[in-house]
Amino acid sequence: MKRVLVVDDEESLRLALRTFLKRQGYQVEVAENGAVALDKVESFGPDVILTDVRMPQLGGLDLLATLKAKGNLATVIVMSAYGNVDLALEAMKAGAYDYVQKPFKNDEVLLAIKKAEEREVLRRENRALRSQVLKDSTFESMLAKSESMQAIFKTIAKVAEFKTTALITGESGVGKELVARALHQRSTRASRPFVAVNCGAIPEALLESELFGHKRGAFTDAQADRAGLFEHADGGLLFLDEIGELPLSLQVKLLRVLQDGLVRRLGDQRDVKVDVRIVAATHRDLAAEVKAGRFREDLFYRINVLHIHVPPLRERRDDVNLLVDHFLERNNARLGTSIRSIAPEARRLLLEYPWPGNVRELENVIERAMVLAEGEALTDIDLPERLHQARDPVRSQLATGELSIKKTARAIEEVLIRRALQQTRGNRTRAAALLELSHRALLYKIKDYAIEEDPA
Repeated sequence: MKRVLVVDDEESLRLALRTFLKRQGYQVEVAENGAVALDKVESFGPDVILTDVRMPQLGGLDLLATLKAKGNLATVIVMSAYGNVDLALEAMKAGAYDYVQKPFKNDEVLLAIKKAEEREVLRRENRALRSQVLKDSTFESMLAKSESMQAIFKTIAKVAEFKTTALITGESGVGKELVARALHQRSTRASRPFVAVNCGAIPEALLESELFGHKRGAFTDAQADRAGLFEHADGGLLFLDEIGELPLSLQVKLLRVLQDGLVRRLGDQRDVKVDVRIVAATHRDLAAEVKAGRFREDLFYRINVLHIHVPPLRERRDDVNLLVDHFLERNNARLGTSIRSIAPEARRLLLEYPWPGNVRELENVIERAMVLAEGEALTDIDLPERLHQARDPVRSQLATGELSIKKTARAIEEVLIRRALQQTRGNRTRAAALLELSHRALLYKIKDYAIEEDPA
């Protein structure tokens, strides 16, 4: 960090600072107001901008706002005369790193710049560490460091080259399609098509034509020959998402493709040979669907040659922070936002929430929070109410409109017991004393609220 831009409407101060900082080994440029400073920023590229708060044309606050809007990463230190300290503090809330009060000694300015340099070194080191963590935790387009996901990455690497049919299971939003894409990208078929279809999103009357194609005149609207998705995926991979929604009539036809590699268009008399790897996915329990008669047993065994189960996000907490940082970086680039960090309380809420919608829900929550955030850091205020309610049973109880004193009292009692156990690090004797309960009564309530294994 060697380039400093001094912005002040007092010529004597600009020249004095330029002379002093040059003697300290810095490259220095000066500007008499914020408007001139913006031009200097473009041509000079300062690492530090030392700017007065009050200037006749584009003051320090407006300069700071303009730099932020343009995504400029220079460290800003504001200078304020006696009586303008509130403005300096306002500038720091808006993103300035530090302030010095006029009249100041040169060494005070130098100390502020040195502190900024130290911070920049730490920021670079943190960025390098985050970059290394991302590199070590990235597999194709997936990001995870939890043991369960790392095991999945190893499985994909082992089996990607084979044409083996695979079944990917897991809740909605866990990234089943990403696993299928990774299987494709790691295979020799990567240059051939990856074709995805959601079996539950297409009406049954159209699904057969969509998958197998049709001949002209096969039905009322069939005005020309049309290849189906199996033919489009020839040489590549066909991803059948939500295969549990596939009608029984089409399950028979799919079984034939898996057995013989042949498809027949609607209204056609001849078969077409296709070379397609089939990867299916579902959030349903297909074994239970087989028992219920809604899914063919022979098809189930055909697609379940290789089974990959993607665990829900609540079972891999190690991945939450990693994904949050990734979404922050990606959305800053995509949306033009400039969110630099997340407040500790907000991170705690994100880690404690059970994420029923999994990675997809987390991604949407982060994007919403970044759009609504007013500062450079996401706070718990920016997060949706449901995250707060999930952490606080009482808040959740009241949000439902519950008026029962008995139910609400139980919710409050559970919160107090959990807090006492957390505060005493699980020491039940001390927790009982804090709660003014007998030890025996506390043990009963711990069992009643099922918090024996989770005092936090």
